Amino acid sequence: MTTTKPTPIPTTPPTGPEFRLPEPPEDHESKVTSFLHLAANGNAHHLAMHLGNLDTTLVGGERYVVARTTRNMAGSHYPDLVVAFDVNLAAYHARNGYIIDEQGKPPDFVLEIASPSTGNTDMDEKPADYAAQGIGEYWTFDATGEYHGVRLSGYRLVGGVYVAIDIEELPDGSLQGYSPTLNLDLRWELEQLVFYDPASGQPIATFNSERERADNAEARADTAEARAAAAEARIRELEDKLRRRDD
Repeated sequence: MTTTKPTPIPTTPPTGPEFRLPEPPEDHESKVTSFLHLAANGNAHHLAMHLGNLDTTLVGGERYVVARTTRNMAGSHYPDLVVAFDVNLAAYHARNGYIIDEQGKPPDFVLEIASPSTGNTDMDEKPADYAAQGIGEYWTFDATGEYHGVRLSGYRLVGGVYVAIDIEELPDGSLQGYSPTLNLDLRWELEQLVFYDPASGQPIATFNSERERADNAEARADTAEARAAAAEARIRELEDKLRRRDD
């Protein structure tokens, strides 16, 4: 019987423009929860628009983050949300993931959404791994608290280890923590992840809020136009009365 030797993992890092990191493994449960809280409600897009500098600010996710070019994904993770400032987006897309050596810096912020298949690793393994990669902030969100044990948590890298960020309970029962990296408040609100602007105390702009703002502006314009028309009609009425009196 002929046997085939397993292909050894390369001892030298793969290089060249053709190198791409592999696709993360299929995980239906994880993709569903990530989609619900980041894609379906537009959160990732709204965050990208709020942070600005779309040519150099990465707002991505579900792609591997690795220290260097490698084909060995053991111990590597693919966060649900990654934010990195002043990076090469073309390289991120060409490599199908984030290579820290190539970008010259680790991501600034990562967030994991809880799912039945990832809840334990999100809390037990990933904090140490992300800290070792030098990622400045690590956040977790769990709509029900069932899989993480907490609904919202945040950690900031200090001296190579993560230190918990204070999470406060608001009068309406929402949970909130401040991200210095994003200069935003992350809030667990009625089982939804919401990004708040601390300067305004309001959620960052969304499709719905921008549509509402436009509708309100149009309504105000219509009201102003109606008032102007009514004023003109009143002036004409007074002018007619004056002409009739003079006649």
